[in-house]
Amino acid sequence: RAESGARSRAETAMRRMRWRSDFEKKCIVSNFERRGWRKVMDDEDEYWNLYWASKSTHLSSLMMRLGEDQLVNHFPNHYELTRKDLMVKNIKKYRKELERTGRGSEVDELVPVTFTLPADYPLFVEEFRRVELEHGGRSLWIMKPCAKCQGVGIFLISKLAQIKKWAARNGDATGRDQYVVSRYIDHPLLVGGRKFDLRIYVLVTGYNPLRAYVHKDGFARFCTAKYSSSPADLDNVLMHLTNVAVQKHSEDYNEDHGGKWHIHNLRLYTQATYGQEATDRMFLGIRGLIYHSLKACQSIIINDKHCFELYGYDVLIEGNLRPWLIEVNASPSLSATTPSDLALKTGVINDVLNIVFPDDFPEVNKNNNRDESAWRGGGFRLLVDEGAGAQPWQQVE
Repeated sequence: RAESGARSRAETAMRRMRWRSDFEKKCIVSNFERRGWRKVMDDEDEYWNLYWASKSTHLSSLMMRLGEDQLVNHFPNHYELTRKDLMVKNIKKYRKELERTGRGSEVDELVPVTFTLPADYPLFVEEFRRVELEHGGRSLWIMKPCAKCQGVGIFLISKLAQIKKWAARNGDATGRDQYVVSRYIDHPLLVGGRKFDLRIYVLVTGYNPLRAYVHKDGFARFCTAKYSSSPADLDNVLMHLTNVAVQKHSEDYNEDHGGKWHIHNLRLYTQATYGQEATDRMFLGIRGLIYHSLKACQSIIINDKHCFELYGYDVLIEGNLRPWLIEVNASPSLSATTPSDLALKTGVINDVLNIVFPDDFPEVNKNNNRDESAWRGGGFRLLVDEGAGAQPWQQVE
């Protein structure tokens, strides 16, 4: 760190900003190029200001020697929030702590009832049977691998025999090979008879104190098949899984809009259908679950001033407009399926860079062929800034 830190600010100001990445997407690279930043090649041992890394990049050794003018786009143990089993564990612990201190009423359940398998198998069987008795023999659950994405390995179950078959094959699974099984929200909010979930972009620039932003340009991802909770349709992934990686294989997939709807359109729809008050309550609930999920991991995430994180939150809206946190992605997909999708994601990355590289960042912006149109105000709205005592997550936008 001493050697890297010895590079003077004057030296940095003499050259263009430099970036390195093992996760190059058009919406990222175009933002760097528009700013006139220079790419550091993988085979070059050259100083860089920003390393845009994939979630699988090992950061530990890298973090040991960062200079004052270097940033990385992940916190070292981001997986405490972005791996499904750890996220649930930390949220459960957080809620128990609030209840212990008499503050349990401050937060509703953030995630559906969830167990980690195979470790929690006996507890799951007990809850499965309880739900079955309570709902006249119906108990619907969704199985997901802890460390996979894009709908890989996900399936629904409605009978214990199905889980027993899984347990026979995966009884010794540990770590990343474990699964989570969650109560399936079988009465989701539908639009045009189709299920959807929300992708919401959240930027965290520090955990201690916590400082986070939510972007206004999220979107809904729709299934191509009309929804049914009938047992006969449980294997139809086009009806139950909203992942674009799944839906794009459907004959009914629309390449013009990619099965996506801007979150502003969803707000207009719910306002027209359910009213302003119910819509405000729903969006306030979304902000609340984002805030509390970050608080649940605040004491566990390794805070480092050289780090920031752009999370992709997946939120499901129940038929009564209650939001549920489904998962959090450390490297949300930045692949674009349509021109409007590319514009949205390019804008999100632009706004990220505006925040994490402010004007006073160690002299690096003064000689960078700065394109003023790329640096104007962005779409991120402050969610929380504990350092300034700000808690705008409690306010309706």
